[in-house]
Amino acid sequence: MANEEIPERGQKYEEYAYVLDYLPHGRPGVNRRYRAGALVQVLGEGYFTLLEAIVKETITVRPSDRVYVGKEAREKIAYIIGRIGYEELTSTAKMELPSVVEKVVLNRENWFVSFFNATQAITPRMHSLELLPGIGKKYMWQIIDEREREHFKSFEDLQQRASIPNPPKLIAKRIVEELSGESKYRLFTRAL
Repeated sequence: MANEEIPERGQKYEEYAYVLDYLPHGRPGVNRRYRAGALVQVLGEGYFTLLEAIVKETITVRPSDRVYVGKEAREKIAYIIGRIGYEELTSTAKMELPSVVEKVVLNRENWFVSFFNATQAITPRMHSLELLPGIGKKYMWQIIDEREREHFKSFEDLQQRASIPNPPKLIAKRIVEELSGESKYRLFTRAL
C-alpha cells in the first residue's frame, strides 16, 4: 500500500506488519508456554513495533511479506504472541530489518515528508532534524530555509532542494538505531 498514513492517535496496535524472519519450527532452545508452530518475527508498519506471532498451519511466509496483524480475522497469522525487543530478534531478522524499514518509509513517504516540513527543536540547542544520521547544523538550516519558502512535496524534492542524500535511507537508519536502543530520543518508534 503506497503512502499509508500512521494509525489514528488512540490506536495502539499495528494493523499490518512485514515479516523479518520465518521460523517453521519455532525458536530453537526457547521453552515458552504458547502453542508450538511456525513463528514469525515482524515489524509493524504504523509504529515500527517488533512482534512475534504464530503463523496459521499450512501457511508459509517469506521475509518482506506484508501480513495483517490487526484485531479482525487474520488470513496468515493465528495469533500475536507479543512485543519483543531488538535483542530478541534472530540474526536473520536483524539483517532483514534495515531493508524492511526502508520499504515502510518509502510506502509512507507523505508522512515522512510531513515530518521534514513540520518537525521542531527538541531542546534549545538541538533540533530533531539533527538526530537523523548525516544531518548536522548545515543541513538542518538548509531544510528549515527551504521548507519556509515552500513545503517539501516528496523525498526527491527534499533531496534536490536541501541537498540531502537519500532521505529514506537516513530515516531508516534512524529507526533501526531507535529500535536497537542506541538512541536517547525517539522520533519514530515507541519504547518497549
